[in-house]
Amino acid sequence: MTQSLTPKNDLAGSVMVLGGGIAGMQSAIDLANSGYYVYLVEKSYAIGGMMSRLDKTFPTNDCTM
Repeated sequence: MTQSLTPKNDLAGSVMVLGGGIAGMQSAIDLANSGYYVYLVEKSYAIGGMMSRLDKTFPTNDCTM
């Protein structure tokens, strides 16, 4: 018996991602693109996590504000 290494196209279900920081948002995007319904939960009033405290971003040194 062999298993297919390709992902299933008939995924069903939902996923809850706790934390709206950079990792949480990227995880939510990746899961949604894979076919899951995603619920992103953040305890504060804004998403972004520690990113909102930064003044510049690496490697382009762009302003984050």
